Amino acid sequence: MAAFSRSGLLTGFLRSYAKLGAATGRNPWSQNAVVWQRMADKVTSETPPAAAVSGPVLPPPSPAERTRLTKCFRSGSENLRKGNHDYAVELFASCVAGDPASPVYVQAFLEALAKKYAGKKKAGGLSSLFAAGGRGNVKRMAAAGQIREAVKAGLEILKNNPNDTACILSLADTCGAAGCLDSQGWFLRRALDVAPRDTSVNKHCAAFKERLGEYEQAVSCWQRIADNKGVKELAEREIARLSVEKARQKLEGRDKKPDQEGEQLPLLERLQKKLAANPADIAVALELADLLEREATIEEAEKLLTDTLAATGNDLKVREHLEDRQLRWAKRRVLLAEKQLAQQSSPGAQETLVQLQQQLLKQEIDIYSARVERYPDNSAWKFELAMRLKSANRPADAIKFFQGVQQDSRRKGLVSLEVGECFQKIKQYRLALQNYQLAIDSLDERESDLQKRALYRAGVLAAALKDQDAARLHLSTLAGLDFNYRDVAERLQKLGSESA
Repeated sequence: MAAFSRSGLLTGFLRSYAKLGAATGRNPWSQNAVVWQRMADKVTSETPPAAAVSGPVLPPPSPAERTRLTKCFRSGSENLRKGNHDYAVELFASCVAGDPASPVYVQAFLEALAKKYAGKKKAGGLSSLFAAGGRGNVKRMAAAGQIREAVKAGLEILKNNPNDTACILSLADTCGAAGCLDSQGWFLRRALDVAPRDTSVNKHCAAFKERLGEYEQAVSCWQRIADNKGVKELAEREIARLSVEKARQKLEGRDKKPDQEGEQLPLLERLQKKLAANPADIAVALELADLLEREATIEEAEKLLTDTLAATGNDLKVREHLEDRQLRWAKRRVLLAEKQLAQQSSPGAQETLVQLQQQLLKQEIDIYSARVERYPDNSAWKFELAMRLKSANRPADAIKFFQGVQQDSRRKGLVSLEVGECFQKIKQYRLALQNYQLAIDSLDERESDLQKRALYRAGVLAAALKDQDAARLHLSTLAGLDFNYRDVAERLQKLGSESA
């Protein structure tokens, strides 16, 4: 971006000041003149908060883009280990902009940013006005559904001012509105690290934790700001309300802790000391992560494993242990959201459940894709990946991986049925019918549910293709197994009347 002249910079400042007024009372880090100029060029009017955005979960990157991001992430990790913090920040920012739903990318970016600015002092004043314009851009693009563009604009601000809590919260809101809840959590954690007593930060964090059913953490957020006069009464009401929810959660057995807490604490301290002495001790790290998950929070356990992953040079055992836990934690959040919806049905609870389910599906696709790359001969991972791709409405991608395991005799019937449904989804009806027939030939009475499903699919599709003989054969066979299966009786009656 072209630099401003001195008079142009002054004009930009006056225009920004007129729009923003007295702005905030914050004291963010200052930026150099080039950054002021860049931010001044982005000044816009105020827009609705990103939290108000409502839309679907962010579409995943294409396979080619995912490969590019993986290479970029590996390069960033290598540069971070070598101390090339500036380049690592740029590489990780590119990863986050390409896939904002990846919490691994977000955490790596924030870690690199913290190392880049470690020990540097804050300075104040003028730069915050220009950064406010950049934040306006983030909100405007998020409101327009331009999630990746909004995230990229926010990252540009953080590259030069990592303590800009307003920008961090805007990024968190943008990720949350797009269903990227894990990434939202990492940005909120960063905001809390920067401004642990800030009212807006703690309100955001409390709402996020409550949304996930983590009431104890939500209470802690309100307690941090309960002494602020402006929110004292609100904080007291929220603490009381959330405490009731927390108590109800415990009664239902969803927040159990070890009975002998006093006996566990010394063990926690011992493990922490051992790991501090040797951060690459995998056995100690895994044991400590188990204990933190029970005694503290999931976030602390996840951070410990991520730190261990870095300390061990991306050890595969640690990587897969972390992946397994992340999936388990995501499934737990879905379970909690399902229970919350059952107890108190509301549009907000329903939306949260859908977003968590879609976030879990994306995590599974990311993790299983990585494992297929690591173990190309392992048919189990190909099958799991194919099933998730099919669930994500990506039938063409699923077919490729299903066909890679179709010769596995243990799954031949099931895989043929799944492939048939994928082909039908992309309107390759003859190929679908061939695979349904293969499934029928491969399945037996021990797999009766799958057998019925294959017969039904084949019969319905054959009828749609005007192949009445094949349709009658498949549906009659199904009726002989289970006459009450779905609408098979009505379909047979219709076929009979058409042939009469």
